[in-house]
Amino acid sequence: MATIKVHGHHLSTATRLVLCCLEEKQVDYELVVVDLAAGAHKKPQYLALSPFGVVPTIQDGDLTLFESRAIVKYLAKKYKGQGTELFGNSLSEEALVEQWCEVEGQSYNSPASAILFQILFVPMRGGTTDEAVVEMNVEKLVKVLDIYEERLSKSKYLAGDFFSLADLQHLPTTHYLVTACGKGDLISSRKHVKAWWEDISCRPAWKKVSEKSS
Repeated sequence: MATIKVHGHHLSTATRLVLCCLEEKQVDYELVVVDLAAGAHKKPQYLALSPFGVVPTIQDGDLTLFESRAIVKYLAKKYKGQGTELFGNSLSEEALVEQWCEVEGQSYNSPASAILFQILFVPMRGGTTDEAVVEMNVEKLVKVLDIYEERLSKSKYLAGDFFSLADLQHLPTTHYLVTACGKGDLISSRKHVKAWWEDISCRPAWKKVSEKSS
């Protein structure tokens, strides 16, 4: 069986999400580095794989797939029965995983990514962080995390008492929030969110990806 090729960049949150999923599923892969600084993701060769010019894209045999959340769902389903089960073990568990994956994509990621962009990437490009934008998005994230705190007071993980894709999807962005943006207090000030984060961020698959990428 051909090895899955992941076209991406080791510092990209979306690429890290896919790599972590592959590690959890114990699937061999090859990372083909896309030089984002040189604009390789906007050149014809890469656009032929991913027309929106974003990373990552995977090639699995005849299948070419972009959009990281679609990729991890595909991997979780294709490799069911191998490595970590990321969708639970019943239809109702799968529904809860899907629900909390949607929460991450719709409610958590937008403010978290906006904070990352302002604090990390704007200065990299010679700009100045807009503190008003940071503050506005911190306020949004606080409201989301208060809901997480309530949920996690009742279950160990977001979808239930099992680690799933819903938890995994939070790893890359939250890692940067805590380690590079000085926003760890958003996590550590909430007892159950803190315990959840300490648990999921210590998983061997994530440690392997984040340490390799640092």
